[in-house]
Amino acid sequence: MQPSSPDAVSQWVEHLGLIPHPEGGFYKETYRSDILIPANLLSVPRNGHRSLSTAIYFLITSGNFSAFHRILSDEMWHFYAGDPLLVHVLHPDNQQYSTCHIGLHVDKGQRPQAVIPAGSWFASETTGQYSLVGCTVAPGFDFNDFQLADAGELTLLFPDQIGVIKRLCR
Repeated sequence: MQPSSPDAVSQWVEHLGLIPHPEGGFYKETYRSDILIPANLLSVPRNGHRSLSTAIYFLITSGNFSAFHRILSDEMWHFYAGDPLLVHVLHPDNQQYSTCHIGLHVDKGQRPQAVIPAGSWFASETTGQYSLVGCTVAPGFDFNDFQLADAGELTLLFPDQIGVIKRLCR
């Protein structure tokens, strides 16, 4: 498939079997480890065991975004196709803001991978028509560990980032 063709997004959605994600964009889980970690062995309290690791395809399109949210595990992003992706990260431990530029143009500061630390608030958006990435979570993703941000509450924690917070919250 041609990465910049007008119907590339619909082709990716169809061929990979992607469905809408609650935070925005499209996704499909591609891997869930059969190895389970008991809740009492995890450093952050959880309700029940977790898979050792999970992975998804994730597609963000122009005019859409992945809203600010956080999870209880580290999340590694991998670039696959399309345009570079920006991941906006709000670090609660030091009240800092950073961006990860995920793409293949390393000479322009992009990286094909980035890790978002557990507990960080983050949102993403494509820099063009679409970005197809993968996300690997360890310990594995569970919707019980997922929290969408409230723009008002988040701006109280990060008042200097009010613009990006209001733009990338639902």
